[in-house]
Amino acid sequence: MKTTLDEMQAFIAVIDGGSITAAAEGLGQTPSGVSRTLARLEEKLGTTLLTRTTRRLHLTEEGAAFLAQARSIVASVEAAEEQIAVRRERPAGRLRVDAAMPFVLHVIAPLVAGYRARYPEVALELNSSERYIDLLERRTDVAIRIGPLADSTLHARPLARSRLRVLASPAYLRQRGTPKSVAQLDEHALLGFNEPDSLNHWPLRGAGDARLHVRPVVAVSSGETLRRLALEGAGIVCLSDFMTQRDRDCGTLVEVLPKQTLDVRQPIHAVYYRNTAVSARISSFLDHLAQALAEAPFAR
Repeated sequence: MKTTLDEMQAFIAVIDGGSITAAAEGLGQTPSGVSRTLARLEEKLGTTLLTRTTRRLHLTEEGAAFLAQARSIVASVEAAEEQIAVRRERPAGRLRVDAAMPFVLHVIAPLVAGYRARYPEVALELNSSERYIDLLERRTDVAIRIGPLADSTLHARPLARSRLRVLASPAYLRQRGTPKSVAQLDEHALLGFNEPDSLNHWPLRGAGDARLHVRPVVAVSSGETLRRLALEGAGIVCLSDFMTQRDRDCGTLVEVLPKQTLDVRQPIHAVYYRNTAVSARISSFLDHLAQALAEAPFAR
């Protein structure tokens, strides 16, 4: 075989990263080194794989054909390495995990050091998406999803449940007053999500015994942005315990209308395709995460 695995991985990294610079950062190499590797690969194959402009890289027809084969070869090598590691009961290889940024910051990030100490041969890649993603399209091994799951061909593992609460900062309540009833919320700045609108159903009784639907005066796409706004005294929010437990413990956020708040808990699932090539990595990570969640105050 003329080409090497390193050359294939560099080529794939350039395509996935969208640039030679991004590929170099991901591979821990210099852009000039990656550029030379691509040139050497094209010379060995006797064809142009990429056309370069000042702004973008474009796959040639030959490049697209080679990319598909290169991905298959690299995946096969990773699978072979994984099988050897599994036999030695030592998960290894790359594990790509996707979750909403608040979950990454407040739950996953504090666990990474412990997981890496336990499984040093797993290369963990964390990505953040506020919306549900296509695992195959984004080359993701496992995604953490919060809330009810839609019908899916994905395998789902329940991890925990996290309660929703209505919260505000003490500074906001001193300035605007503390609402004593659900009706008094109309006099306050309510902050919420721009989508999906279902996240603006708060755990309070609204009209006709349905859950209260709020129309936020400020709508955002991220729960972490809502948390930050609440901490800054911008208004009242509804957020899950997994991201506000520490805030409530230290008093920077306090619960609003606690006696009127319904016990609504968001399910937290891990979803993934059944893939024996990465099953050991997924199991090791999810077992570690599930153990931590079982001990977390917000999940009790």
